This record gives sequence, structure tokens and C-alpha cells, in this order.
Amino acid sequence: MDVPFFGGCACGAVRYECSVVPLAMVSCHCRDCQRAGGSGFSPTVLVPAVAFKLLKGEPKFHTIKADSGHTARRAFCAERGAPLFASTSARSDCLGIRAGSLDDPSWFRPQAEVWAASAQPWDHLNPEVPHFPHDSQRGPNA
Repeated sequence: MDVPFFGGCACGAVRYECSVVPLAMVSCHCRDCQRAGGSGFSPTVLVPAVAFKLLKGEPKFHTIKADSGHTARRAFCAERGAPLFASTSARSDCLGIRAGSLDDPSWFRPQAEVWAASAQPWDHLNPEVPHFPHDSQRGPNA
């Protein structure tokens, strides 16, 4: 993985840059991530919010009370709806980038399966990484 790394939406209307190595990489199985992405989980790259910079365009935002009880704010492409990144009131200093929006998502390696209690029975959880029934069980550095 090269730093900085870049990404954006499918149509190119929104572009971003991150200037540091990720804090963590997780696969989130909460129902909110499932609904927002239309999939069984959200592959997410966690970075410090101060290291993330929009280079082009302005995403639209959707705010919701997440399963955790915290406020989740999700960014997506206003043109085509592609999910891009999200933040939570639980960790306002961090941002979760959707791995599929990376220019090169091949370096994504999940270090944990979070909200595994909400995983769908048809979704295969990686047996080689720790599983946490809820996000809060990852500890203070999660």
C-alpha cells in the first residue's frame, strides 16, 4: 500500500486522498452497513479524520441513529449513489472509508469482523481474523 492513497466514486464526481497508513481495517456486519451498501457487510478502512481530504466534488450525506446508539453519518456520490465513507459520533476523530471506493482496493486486509452478531447466515465470516459480536468489544483502540 502506498501513502498517500486515493479513491472516489464510480463516476469520478467525488475524489479523495488519505495521507496516512490506516489505523485498522474491518468488515462491519451491522444492519446499517448492510442496508447502506446492499450487501452482507461493509469492508472499511479506518483512518484519522484529519488525514482525509476531499480533492474533488461534494458528496451527499445521510445521518441515522446506528445500531450502537450513536449517530452515523454516511457520505455517498450525489450523482450515482455509490457509498464512499462514514463517521460516527462514537469516534469523531476517525473516518471509515469504504474499501470498494479505493483506487486500488487490493491491499485491504480485514483485521476484525465487527458486529458479527448481525452477520447474515449466508455471509461467510473470515475464520482467520477475530470476530466481535458488537463493535464496542474491540476495545479503546478500535
